[in-house]
Amino acid sequence: MKNNLIVSIFALLFCATWASAQQPELQYYRGWDKDAINVFEPSKKAEQPEYTGFKIRIGGSFTQDFQRLTSENRAFYVATSGNNPLNKNLLYGSIKAEDSTSSVLSGFNLAMANLNFDMQIGDGIRVCLENYMSARHHSEFWVKGGYIQIDKLPMFDNPEWFTKYVRVKIGHFQPNFGDMQFRRSDGGNTMFNPFVENGILDAFSTEIGGEVYIFPADGFMIMGGMTSGFINGNIVKTADANNNFGVVPTKRSPSIFAKVAYDNKFSDDFRFRLSASLYNNPNSQRNTMFAGDRTGSHYFGIMEPATINGLPISIGTSPSNPATQAGPNFTSGRFDPGVANRVTAISISPFIKFKGLEIFGSYDIVNGAVYGDTLRGEWNDRASSQIMAEGVYRFLPNEQMYIGARYTKVTSEPNGVRYSADDAGKTAGTQAEVGIDRLAFAAGWFPTKNLLLKFEYMMQNYTDFPIRDYRYEGKVSGWMVEAVIGF
Repeated sequence: MKNNLIVSIFALLFCATWASAQQPELQYYRGWDKDAINVFEPSKKAEQPEYTGFKIRIGGSFTQDFQRLTSENRAFYVATSGNNPLNKNLLYGSIKAEDSTSSVLSGFNLAMANLNFDMQIGDGIRVCLENYMSARHHSEFWVKGGYIQIDKLPMFDNPEWFTKYVRVKIGHFQPNFGDMQFRRSDGGNTMFNPFVENGILDAFSTEIGGEVYIFPADGFMIMGGMTSGFINGNIVKTADANNNFGVVPTKRSPSIFAKVAYDNKFSDDFRFRLSASLYNNPNSQRNTMFAGDRTGSHYFGIMEPATINGLPISIGTSPSNPATQAGPNFTSGRFDPGVANRVTAISISPFIKFKGLEIFGSYDIVNGAVYGDTLRGEWNDRASSQIMAEGVYRFLPNEQMYIGARYTKVTSEPNGVRYSADDAGKTAGTQAEVGIDRLAFAAGWFPTKNLLLKFEYMMQNYTDFPIRDYRYEGKVSGWMVEAVIGF
């Protein structure tokens, strides 16, 4: 078995190296290996390879995790029902059925894999098709999306003004909101993230629409976009009547978003970038900007209730039971603020690189609601915010190794979470204002530009949750090892 494992690892390394060596160069392109770290929007000003005809790159990303993570809570005992006195706040992975305060989840997670097709179909015209071959949330093959990116107009003799200053992107893609999207883990593609996981509030969705970019001067970018506001297609007519809460009409509004960025390399050693993004949808049947990840968290099962169809399980339940698998609770460690029907979000992201030192931050503000928040006769938006700060130091030739630390703090008024009479100092029935913070330390090594090995130790705390909520005084800690291939 050990020899087979070693042979398999060397075979993967050989295949990744061979595939990378055979790949053609594409125009206005961001790759999938180490060379694409700290690349944001593909450069408009950089020199591009000459177009010599149709080209295709077939690439992939693979990630395998091993975790040892411990969860605990101090939630109030809540009986499932009169007929079932089992504690509703039992944590998934608890050692004993009557013990909800400790859960240890250790072992290999489901391997995640992505498959990417990047095609140059014309001078300055590129097509991308992204696929999930295996992921925690959808273990079967799924198409993430595809889009066409136009940086030149060869059908109109390549007018200089378009080539120099304009880019158009059309298709089913991830809206360009915030800069964390260029560092986050996305299924098997975890090459760009120095850490294992993303933010606690994870802004990610794929929507159908278009974006127009203007590059007015060196270092400056302005983008405006509009999408359907849905993660998938929707052709069903929306009823003109009010929704089932009887206050505001259900609509199918498009999402409007914009971004401005300044990115300049002042010397070989110093680079500075600052971006600001805005995303708005005033009324949608189901927007997924903060709940749209089709792959799932790389922290498997942490701080999750042990439930089957809403009812606590017994320890004797078979691990093959669908509700205890990785799919249903795929956002472990993250937090959905519950803004599926109305959302306005702002993200500000600074980035500094001085020699081997990188400083990256993100400040996110989210306001929104669901139709249930209209019971007072009008929209009653709830607020959430996130502060993320990380420092990474890369060293050795070609920055082959790094160490880093990241702190993330979220405050939120989540959907459906309210205090009860059991919460000391709180008024029963009032909206809960909760907090989650995470501190993570990481180290990584790139044996080649297509291979990355990471180690992370993390600690996460839950504060101000109601005493009857399974996350009351919750804590998570532990370590993970992650192996990544990207080409």
